[in-house]
Amino acid sequence: MKQLLILLLAYSLTSATQAQNVLEPKLENIAWISGTWHGEAFGGLVEEIWSEPSAGSMMASFKFINDGRVSFYEIEVIREVENTLLLQLKHFRSDLKGWESKDETVDFPLIEITENKVVFEGMVFEKVSPTEMNVHVDIEENGKTETVTFNYKKQVKEPKHINQLNIVKKAKVKPIIDGKANDAIWSDTVWLPLDQLWLGDPYTEDDFSGRYKLSWAEDGLYLLAEITDDVLVDNNPDPLEAWWDDDCLEIFIDEDNSGGEHQYNHNAFAYHIALDGNVVDMSTKKTGKLYNSHIESKRITTGNTSIWEVKISIFDDSYKDDAKNTPLKLQVGKVMGFALAYCDNDTSKTRENFIGSFYVEGEDKNRGWIDANIFGTLKLRN
Repeated sequence: MKQLLILLLAYSLTSATQAQNVLEPKLENIAWISGTWHGEAFGGLVEEIWSEPSAGSMMASFKFINDGRVSFYEIEVIREVENTLLLQLKHFRSDLKGWESKDETVDFPLIEITENKVVFEGMVFEKVSPTEMNVHVDIEENGKTETVTFNYKKQVKEPKHINQLNIVKKAKVKPIIDGKANDAIWSDTVWLPLDQLWLGDPYTEDDFSGRYKLSWAEDGLYLLAEITDDVLVDNNPDPLEAWWDDDCLEIFIDEDNSGGEHQYNHNAFAYHIALDGNVVDMSTKKTGKLYNSHIESKRITTGNTSIWEVKISIFDDSYKDDAKNTPLKLQVGKVMGFALAYCDNDTSKTRENFIGSFYVEGEDKNRGWIDANIFGTLKLRN
């Protein structure tokens, strides 16, 4: 009898624990499924991308690749329906012709949710770790049902280390881009140094000195730069020819401060503002391209000193060179990657110095045009 009571008590405790682990049928309890997942199955590669929960649903795209070609696609949704969840999907061939009829879906009603599992009839999502999951799918063929397991790993982008954080004050009245620097925000903003030698031999203050200020408004980032340069050179009348060898101001922008490579993509921008106002960066076609619509600038030079006033429209990494793109609206709290530099050429065919705003570790300091990890960090405030 005593042994029976112990067994009954153990069973009761186990049942209570299991009951406590069952979660409500809410999307918030399965949000860990969201993300980009990759794995292998059936001798090929699989990719499954789940959105975050929103408007009562989660959505996914599935792609199966075999021998370098897409075999089929799936569109999947998990919806909140009558106090439960329903997983539905449709299959498509590689040419997007559907397997199912127009109004037909393959449905998987929810059975239960626990901390590490989402159990539907015929499909189970199992959380192995924050970056690994198994999806067990019942597949019926020739009257027999076989459970196939897809093992997925999630792609997680590591956040970039915060380099040399600068807090940027919002302008109550937007500066006028006229090169005069007499706007209220500039008198209320401190100068930052432009004094880090990234390329070339050491220079003297008679040859070059620079400093800058930053502000922002909803429509973009604002820059004031004061550059003292004893010789201004513009050897190349074609703005797309060796633009980096003429005297120019270079502005690096990484909209989401994600860092990473950006040589031939728009993960970040490296805007070269020439003395004549043309703005050049490398395009996705691996050639120089004018981005004059991104930058509004005005330079006034008196003696050896130039005042550059610049407005920079901010674009994210979805930017397409051959499409219509809309600049982002900035807001308090936004963090961006940023660096400023000056290409200085006095009498040579190629630039003699490249001076930047942030210290770069290592011997190769001329990496900003490729590597956004070296950029400093801006945080916007009121």
